[in-house]
Amino acid sequence: MIRAYVVDDEPLALRRLVRLLDETKRVEVIGSTTDPQQALAEIPRLQPEVLFLDIQMPELTGFDLLARLASQPLVVFTTAYDEYALRAFEVNSIDYLLKPIEEAKLERALAKLERITGGQAPRPPIATLLEQVQAALKRRQEPERIASRIGERVHFLDLEHITHFFAENKLTFAATVEKNWVIDRTITELEQRLDPARFVRVHRSTLVNLAFVDELYPWFGGKMILRLKTPKKTEITVARERLKDLKERLGL
Repeated sequence: MIRAYVVDDEPLALRRLVRLLDETKRVEVIGSTTDPQQALAEIPRLQPEVLFLDIQMPELTGFDLLARLASQPLVVFTTAYDEYALRAFEVNSIDYLLKPIEEAKLERALAKLERITGGQAPRPPIATLLEQVQAALKRRQEPERIASRIGERVHFLDLEHITHFFAENKLTFAATVEKNWVIDRTITELEQRLDPARFVRVHRSTLVNLAFVDELYPWFGGKMILRLKTPKKTEITVARERLKDLKERLGL
């Protein structure tokens, strides 16, 4: 049995992965948490052989957490995003699992893990991966403007004037007070590229400029509604799994 610790800030994703690991009968989950700060305290004490680690978490990313550990266990990264150098993951980590995690992919990761713990394969250099990711993040710069193409004409939108981005009918729009502009980016691509201190994803199809947030209030069925500071008082539904992150960004 491989001793594992699981970190994911989404409770549903955490419970699902713990269940999948338990069902394999090959892994003993000795600890799990949605709080990376708690993980920092528990991992050195519990000494797991492998860490199943989410990348995008508030306060600390998965990379930040690893960098703060004096002794790093073997790592399987779990992520809903593929913006980082996944080829580097293949070389320098045990594996990476894209959410929602599939049983076949988990089986592949466990097989690779067992070869390493059994001495049949070398231990990957996690420190090298962290260096590569940090260098990539330094190279990535947030754009000041977003382009909207209309035929052969290109209109440039200042980010500070964009209230939110949203996806609809297989198109992505940048919303301003005046109108909505079609842009050639997905919501996920925008989330990866834009400063998370300025733009926050509140729904799988919506990314909001925090400068335009006017009000947050409860709605039917446990939902929350975000109202923007626009002439139309635009209202946006906040997904439950995104609410914690939004509140933290708003200082609530």
